[in-house]
Amino acid sequence: MTRAISVRLDDDALGALTKLEATGLSRSEAIRRALVDAADRMRDKQALAAEVAALEADEIDRAEMLEVADLMEQMRAPR
Repeated sequence: MTRAISVRLDDDALGALTKLEATGLSRSEAIRRALVDAADRMRDKQALAAEVAALEADEIDRAEMLEVADLMEQMRAPR
């Protein structure tokens, strides 16, 4: 099901839409794709942030990361 909406675009958004339309997309398809892509990126960032938070909360994993970082520091060539 599709639903018509109305939006007001500022100069930046209008310029971005123009670039998308220049690829051959219709105005509607360009807007739909941009919205879906933006939502996907937001979801991906939230998932990554949740994974990072889980790793940071894992004390065993944190200790192992510190050990690896220390080992790498010891192996670094002198300056």
